[in-house]
Amino acid sequence: GRSFSRPRSRRTTMGKYVQAQRKGKSPIFKSHTRTRKGAVKLRAIDYAERRGYVRGVVKEILHDPGRGAPVAKIQFLNAYRFKRDTELMVATEGMYTGQFVYCGKKATLNIGNVLPLKQVPEGTIVCNVEAKVGDRGAFARGSGCFAVVISHDEEKGTTRLRLPSGGKKTVSSIVRAQIGVVAGGGRTDKPMLKAGRAYHKYAVKRNSWPKMRGVAKNPVEHPFGGGNHQHIGRPSTVSQAAPSGRKVGLIGARRTGRLRGVKKLGQDKD
Repeated sequence: GRSFSRPRSRRTTMGKYVQAQRKGKSPIFKSHTRTRKGAVKLRAIDYAERRGYVRGVVKEILHDPGRGAPVAKIQFLNAYRFKRDTELMVATEGMYTGQFVYCGKKATLNIGNVLPLKQVPEGTIVCNVEAKVGDRGAFARGSGCFAVVISHDEEKGTTRLRLPSGGKKTVSSIVRAQIGVVAGGGRTDKPMLKAGRAYHKYAVKRNSWPKMRGVAKNPVEHPFGGGNHQHIGRPSTVSQAAPSGRKVGLIGARRTGRLRGVKKLGQDKD
């Protein structure tokens, strides 16, 4: 009989994984956390904060690498054991070392203090607001950020906030917030001026600089790459359901183009 030798199957791979795909699993793009001071949170909620207040003292105000805002190291006496607890909190503008910070329902409305939102009058500027009770801070935590208490709904037990994005949000009235504006504001007003500054800025954050445009790449590296002139050559919008190598550009866009006319916000319905 005649023997048929099977042709050797060569694994043919076309193109490369695009950079957006590599960002998912590659250790190259992990955040650089070695020199970070730690997570910035409010105190874990306890009986003293729910019923009265606790006093802490600002030990020092630190620079946290990779964060635009300074952080405050605040020391509290432990209520149950003979020891002191140190917490890293958001430093508000006007905070100083040696300052007393009061946390709890009965705390006064002073800068740096932590109060439940229902104790805070309307129009107050707050920061490091919790999204859910006891999550220790979620909104308005970046340098110079603040949220404004718009209104309280006593019956529902909710409070309406205006967030730094301009959007409005309804949260429970018993979530806590720090009074004041996060320190380090106006950071983006000063121009970088040179590439070296951007290099050092992102060296302590994560590998996300310099950013190369898709049209400047080769066709193997990006769906928009190649061609004799730098042009996209296909719609820049792409479906939510596209496979991961194709999912570049304006993903699942509802609209494209510049925002013309009045700035309409999604949450500004009411």
